[in-house]
Amino acid sequence: MENQFSNAQRAEVLTQALPYIKRYVGKVVVIKYGGNAMINEELKQQVMQDIVLLWLIGVKVVLVHGGGPEISDLMGKLGKKAEFIDGLRVTDKETVDVVQMVLAGKVNKTLVNLLEMHGGKAMGISGMDGSLIEAAPKDERLGYVGEITKIHIAPVTDLIEKGYIPVISTVGCDKDGNTYNINGDTAAACIAGALEAERLIMMTDIAGILKDKDDPSSLIREISISEAEKLFSQGVVSGGMIPKVNCCIEALRRGVKNVIVMDGRVSHSILMELLTDEGAGTMVTKARDMTIKEKDAKYIAGTYNRFPVVLSHGKGSKIWDESGKEYIDMGSGIGVTSFGIADDKWQSAVSDQAGRLQHTSNLYYTEP
Repeated sequence: MENQFSNAQRAEVLTQALPYIKRYVGKVVVIKYGGNAMINEELKQQVMQDIVLLWLIGVKVVLVHGGGPEISDLMGKLGKKAEFIDGLRVTDKETVDVVQMVLAGKVNKTLVNLLEMHGGKAMGISGMDGSLIEAAPKDERLGYVGEITKIHIAPVTDLIEKGYIPVISTVGCDKDGNTYNINGDTAAACIAGALEAERLIMMTDIAGILKDKDDPSSLIREISISEAEKLFSQGVVSGGMIPKVNCCIEALRRGVKNVIVMDGRVSHSILMELLTDEGAGTMVTKARDMTIKEKDAKYIAGTYNRFPVVLSHGKGSKIWDESGKEYIDMGSGIGVTSFGIADDKWQSAVSDQAGRLQHTSNLYYTEP
């Protein structure tokens, strides 16, 4: 497997990733870790590798995790039967002690250890530390299941500023010292919003938001809040996906730039999502902007038949389209190539001219 790619091919992969690396360097990316990627050992190692790689190139990664299967496993060993209402675990006083023990203890410290093992620098905290997650009872039927009332984000930003990968278990507390089990997706959305994260990644056990839940090929690649809300009424989003998509919407309304519902069963899906064109799930955005071609078709009179290429930028005699493909600029203006000339002197001259006369004509004398 090691000899499958040549050094030149490896270099090409890194070069293609460069625009994406530039986009995320210094930005906050929150990852809600759960599902099969948390149970399968091979996937778990790959997720940790992805996170450490992102951290090494300068992305400020925050890992938020649950641990439902681990909680159920320990409760079974203690002779307690798990009970759920509307998908939420009924949590009495004894159960919340188990939740705290598993999430803030075993699971949290195991993930920190794995990140350190792969070369990262991680620090594990719970929502109780620094009153990070302040909560109140969500429903008396559920016992110590909490609804988030406030996020005190300072403990997380302090760790980020000191160069750590914060690893957060979703256990909250109130001012009376009570402990609460907090839904992991909700906690991730609120924490990402408080950090104004560039992206929130929600790892799941399905391909993303599907038009047909039984057909993985019906994946919706991108959807806006308004489009997602229509899917609720149409019954397309149902069952366990309803609270997950609602958390995506909540995160966007709290200031997250965009949210991805991602298939955590795919190897290195985090890197695929952040550093390639391919992606690995459904992107939920505040509003989907029309593409340049869609805007052209809607607003511009069809005077010209355009080539099916959307040009992005140029320099010298070369131009690039929006997918990154490079062309030699053979377009012609008045004695010059049309697109690619974007060197510093040319930009300065155009800016200077625009500050004096917006348009020059060969019908009049003007300063050159």
